[in-house]
Amino acid sequence: MNDKTEAEIFAEWTAMERRIFLSRLSEREKQDFLYRWDFWARPEQRPPPGDWPIWLIMAGRGFGKTRAGAEWVRHIAEADAGARFALVGANYAETRTVMVEGESGLLSIALPDQRPVWEPSLKRLTWGNGAQAHLYSAAEPEALRGPQHSHAWCDEIAKWMNNAGQAEAAWDNLKMGLRLGYRPQMVATTTPRPVPLVRALTSEGVAVITSGRTQDNDLHLPQAFLTAMAADYGGTRLGRQELDGELIEELEGALWSRAMIENCRMAYAPDLVRIVIGVDPPASKNGDACGIIVAGLAVDSKSYVLADYSVEKPSPETWARRVADAAERFNADRVIAEANQGGAMVKSVLLAANISLPIKLVHASRGKVARAEPVAALYENDRVHHVGAFERLEDEMCGLLIGGRYEGPGRSPDRADALVWALTELMLGKKQEPRVR
Repeated sequence: MNDKTEAEIFAEWTAMERRIFLSRLSEREKQDFLYRWDFWARPEQRPPPGDWPIWLIMAGRGFGKTRAGAEWVRHIAEADAGARFALVGANYAETRTVMVEGESGLLSIALPDQRPVWEPSLKRLTWGNGAQAHLYSAAEPEALRGPQHSHAWCDEIAKWMNNAGQAEAAWDNLKMGLRLGYRPQMVATTTPRPVPLVRALTSEGVAVITSGRTQDNDLHLPQAFLTAMAADYGGTRLGRQELDGELIEELEGALWSRAMIENCRMAYAPDLVRIVIGVDPPASKNGDACGIIVAGLAVDSKSYVLADYSVEKPSPETWARRVADAAERFNADRVIAEANQGGAMVKSVLLAANISLPIKLVHASRGKVARAEPVAALYENDRVHHVGAFERLEDEMCGLLIGGRYEGPGRSPDRADALVWALTELMLGKKQEPRVR
């Protein structure tokens, strides 16, 4: 079974095959071919099935959100003379330059002889059959109080100004005016940010949500751009939000904030005095993940997180082998392993993996959050750095809350706990004389 779209198959043809195909089309057919959205669209750019009231396209930059929103408007407007659209952007200038006049805007995507009439002074588009769209600014919510519409397209809702509640007021006024036709619908296109309006749409269960990454649109983006973005931002909070389309929340009362972690990120570590591996073994053979974090102490008396070798639901032999691989790769000095769940077993499993370096077993007398608090203080004081990005580890760190709760991914912060053991050994244990490795 071939899951590729027609456009992807067409792109795989040789240049000669494409020329032969196009040579068989009339000039009108060639023009129509370029504007056939049913051919060029990816499945996730097409409206979802069902009688949905709101379609939220929340994806990375360059995903094709604007094009999907504009094509949805175009399809309905050309088929329904009674359609009345509200086009709402962060401000009027963006509504006009992006949603109407932009490269993926309503004027650009329509066949030349089917383009709507654009009247900037009236902020209005009119199609040949009588369908209309009116432009609005989310910064002026009162302008949406009164007008009636059958459909609405809202662009970049995460950017809508909300310092005085304008974004939510604009959204509410718009929804109250959607009372024309038999099935009013709204499409919202945005890059994710944890603002109140976006959080409400993702949590209420009313919107059908389409997610996606910049990489999904690789057929229409320069490879050099994709490579540069991955190299510069891959795994970082900015990259996960702006490129991968993830909605990354900041939890109130978290020991680590996203900004704190971003500020500690570095490309490489200086000369290291010690390298240790923190291990949080799973409580059972088929239990949680085994947290395995490699960290080093440098001559500048700061610590550097070097790698995350954690493994999900491993057998004892599997996680011990991962620890051994990390020790060999980084020439580690010591393994620091939590031994609350059978200290002798933990040590015997590690020794069975032919780990020759010292193994230090540590026993947890306090909860995970309590143990993590002094380590989080080291980050606040600029004494710990991450060499690269560790997406899953950092998600767990930001899920540890003051007061003892954990609200991150998974049942337990295994990676974060391994990090705490490693950094406690390096920074909060007995002082050792530094020597360059």
